Amino acid sequence: MRMNHTTRNIILVGPMGAGKTTVGRLLARSLDRPFIDSDHEIEQRAGVNIPLIFEIEGEEGFRRREAAVIAELVEQEGIVLATGGGAVLRAENRTNLSRHGCVIYLHATVDHLLERTARCTHRPLLQTADPRQRLTTLLTEREPLYREVADLIVTTDSRPARQVVRQILNHLQNGQAQRGNG
Repeated sequence: MRMNHTTRNIILVGPMGAGKTTVGRLLARSLDRPFIDSDHEIEQRAGVNIPLIFEIEGEEGFRRREAAVIAELVEQEGIVLATGGGAVLRAENRTNLSRHGCVIYLHATVDHLLERTARCTHRPLLQTADPRQRLTTLLTEREPLYREVADLIVTTDSRPARQVVRQILNHLQNGQAQRGNG
C-alpha cells in the first residue's frame, strides 16, 4: 500500500507499555505531524484521569468514551495517533482505525511489558495482585485483534524508540506497509 504522506494517518496500537506514546511522539516529530494520544485526549475532555473514569464509570463507561474519541480523531488528516491498549476491543474502533490510517502494531513480550509498567500507578487494569498474569491474559485476548488491524507489526522489546521509529519510517517510505505483515 502506498501511503499518502500528507494526509494518511499513522495509528499505533498495542498493549500498555509497548511504547506507543514514546514512539508516536518521535515519529510525529520526524514526519512534522501532530501527535495525539487518545488516552490523553479522553482525560482532557473528561477533566479527570483514566483511573477515576474507571472507578466511577467502570471499564464499559471508559470504552464508550474511548470509541467516541477515536471516531472523532481518525477523521483528522495527517496525524500520528497513539491508542490505548484496549482500543481494539470494540469492532467499531477496529473499523475506524483501519479505514482512516496505516495501523502499526507495536508488539512486546509480557516480560518487557511488565518491566516497563512495573512502577505505573495510572494503569487501572494492572492494579492487581498479579500484574504478570493480568498482562498475559490481556495480551492473549488482544493479540489477534492487534494483528487483525495491523498494516505493519514492529517488535519493540529491548529496542530504543529511535530504532523503532527508523524501522517504521523505512517501511512507510518504501511503501512496504502491507496489512498483516511486518
